[in-house]
Amino acid sequence: MGENSIYKLLRLYTGTDKFFVEPLDSDNAPAKILEIDRVTQELSLTDNSDQIQGNAGSQEICGILGIIHLLSGPYLLTITKRKLVGILGGHEIWQVKETSMIPFPKTVLHLTEEQNRDNKVFVQMIKSVLDGDGFYFSYTFDLSHTFQRLQNTTSDFGHIPLFERADPRFVWNHHLIKILAVQPELSRFVLPVIQGFISIKKCSIKQSSFDFALISRRSCFRAGTRYYMRGVDDEGEVANFVETEQILCFQGEFSSYVQTRGSIPLYWSQKPCLKYKPKPLLSARHDHRKASQLHLDNQIVYYGNQVLVNLIDTKGSEKVLGDKFAATVNSFGYPDPQMRYIAFDFHKECSKMRWHRLSILMERISDKIDEFGYFKIDNQNEMVRLQTGVFRTNCIDCLDRTNVVQSMIAKRVLERQLKDSKILNEGESPADDSLFEFIFKNMWADNADACSFQYSGTGALKTDFTRFGQRSNWGVLQDGINSAVRYYKNNFADGFRQDAIDLFLGNYVVNSGQKISPFHDQRDWKYLALPVILLIGFSMLIISLLIPSADFGLQLMYVLFWGVSCFITLYFVVSFGTEFVDKPRLTQKLKDAIA
Repeated sequence: MGENSIYKLLRLYTGTDKFFVEPLDSDNAPAKILEIDRVTQELSLTDNSDQIQGNAGSQEICGILGIIHLLSGPYLLTITKRKLVGILGGHEIWQVKETSMIPFPKTVLHLTEEQNRDNKVFVQMIKSVLDGDGFYFSYTFDLSHTFQRLQNTTSDFGHIPLFERADPRFVWNHHLIKILAVQPELSRFVLPVIQGFISIKKCSIKQSSFDFALISRRSCFRAGTRYYMRGVDDEGEVANFVETEQILCFQGEFSSYVQTRGSIPLYWSQKPCLKYKPKPLLSARHDHRKASQLHLDNQIVYYGNQVLVNLIDTKGSEKVLGDKFAATVNSFGYPDPQMRYIAFDFHKECSKMRWHRLSILMERISDKIDEFGYFKIDNQNEMVRLQTGVFRTNCIDCLDRTNVVQSMIAKRVLERQLKDSKILNEGESPADDSLFEFIFKNMWADNADACSFQYSGTGALKTDFTRFGQRSNWGVLQDGINSAVRYYKNNFADGFRQDAIDLFLGNYVVNSGQKISPFHDQRDWKYLALPVILLIGFSMLIISLLIPSADFGLQLMYVLFWGVSCFITLYFVVSFGTEFVDKPRLTQKLKDAIA
């Protein structure tokens, strides 16, 4: 194990006044023990293992996620179960499967009844984030950087502790590890974790064996849920920004290809209001041009030249965003080699199952696919190729349509990668090998589902096309089910989810001296009464319809009365829809773009 690698296996002793974290996979000499005082909250290293003798409460853990402060005090977050995703370049890549959350204080008697109730909500929020199936880490490899970024670093870069050299955009536990990171001597206990998707498969084509991997890194800047986090902020960060890297490892050579996705970089919102598709609203009081240029300039610094592929509708409610995005980008005057804007109305072009028309888009961007190339190093770790630009793809959510197009671009590049590595000959295609074609399609479809779950709360739509190469009636039905679940979660569960993400990332910091509970419901009683009236009215309507009456006229009168009552109540509920949805309760440090 290297001097900057992180301890792979630890034993946590829970003492009366202290936690002790003992490395179990240290080098030849016994490693120092991390001592955490549960009262003073001080962290230090000690050689004295005698202190932990007699502590019955002990368990093996796979890593420390960090420490978070809630109303009752600090909590120690640890990884208790992990799953090996695969080996990438000799480095083990792991997925978080189970975690634990241990309070420093031994009781909550110092809290009032209301504080104790709020503290339980905070704990539930943190657990809800940790229960998500999308956290990954490595003890020896920097997962937050692409292969190309790692290759372009100095020789000293590899000697810096993992958490210090990690890209802060993608380290989801950056807030939790702050208290450990300020002490350099604790570096081997500090484990950076990314959120997104990782899949590593051993594949073969024509007796040539290779490793194929897909890594999606979700940005923790401007992170949140589908409708509560849209557009850009003053720092140029956009909602649902994801960097996806496709990697091929063959005979000691590594090649990778990077694409990005992210919300349209304008100040816009689309707050839930009980309507199936809330209308997107552009802010009239923000400088769209300044924030958009800041975002795009940052993308050029990170990735080189840009092709902006905009897949939103050119008609209807999405049109205002597309028009503004196009006008804003064109006003910058970027030269074509540096940036190109391409609009493709996905729904219009592919309506009525005409998915073959995606070839129109592929033809429009084929020259840039060839021009940008991909990154490659040989088995001597010498750079052979360099990727000079990326495709930044977006739709309204940057989920379903985006993933379809990204997978098609990735397949085109993969064919070039396989031919350059002499795995395929000219005239051959990855689709000629049915087993590898199955692996490729399902890997990209699984990536779509993972990114969609983390942002919208359900799996992605249109994944039948990604998995099978065509749309099917069953796929359309599955999309309908997912859309219904999205509607429910986006309207009645995402306020809690947004709060949980903000709490986890440190966008909201718990104030133990706060007098008023942030979860106090200040809605007027009439807003709470309307759903009850609607439920009663609907129940009576069903009863009036199902129970026969000797007097048909009387029954008809009851049906009309309760039907009209339901209609009027429903009208008022929908009219004041924003009062009935689940809203975030915690004040964010980074204000949303539009109130």
